[in-house]
Amino acid sequence: MSREELLAQTFVELADTLTADFDVIAFLDNLARRVVELLDVSAVGLMLTDHEGRLHVTAASDEHARLVDLFQLQNEEGPCLDSFRTGRAVISLNLEADLDRWPRAGRAAVDNGFHAVAALPLRLRDQVIGAMNLLSAATGRPDAREIAIGQAFADVATIGILHQRALQEQHLLAEQLQTALNSRIIIEQAKGVLAALRGVDMEEAFALLRERARSGNRRLADVAAAVVRAAPDVADLLAPEQETR
Repeated sequence: MSREELLAQTFVELADTLTADFDVIAFLDNLARRVVELLDVSAVGLMLTDHEGRLHVTAASDEHARLVDLFQLQNEEGPCLDSFRTGRAVISLNLEADLDRWPRAGRAAVDNGFHAVAALPLRLRDQVIGAMNLLSAATGRPDAREIAIGQAFADVATIGILHQRALQEQHLLAEQLQTALNSRIIIEQAKGVLAALRGVDMEEAFALLRERARSGNRRLADVAAAVVRAAPDVADLLAPEQETR
């Protein structure tokens, strides 16, 4: 499949939110992976607000991106937070040269192998519901064209999420979003369980969870919950690596 065809397919996937089992976490995880595939960036992180307007790390293409975004939230500084607060793109093509802007968050990004960033708002007119972090291992990236495509992805994702919200009563929306954020906690716990039991890193543990969810046509959070409580139907997934060969 050509890059143009994959771009078109991705926009169709992002627009397809009119389903009864719409899953915000899976939706944003898919967006993060696709952006890395399509743009000249090394990793992507996504933050989303809860029903009280507080930002949470909701999806990331890899563990390094997730840690960078967590560090931004913990230290209340960083390009993603600035983008969310202003509703505008916040760009640094050389993080080491811009450490005065984000002394702690910028250093954390560099220490995790990222040397440039473009933070883009998840925004529809005056409503900002989060931000997307495009992280690059090289300085000078992404370029203006890549940033424009990234913002288009963010805009379509925002429209999809807000459209889905508009189909529900306000209290149901708050419950759904809170459930999605709670699901992320369960997923992180399950990743830790699998990483410890199977002797793999967090990224491989997440890949195992995602594959089991896909192959069994189950929600990612349901598989994660089964792993955390050591349910019989995921016993093979919990077996140490040497026992699964």
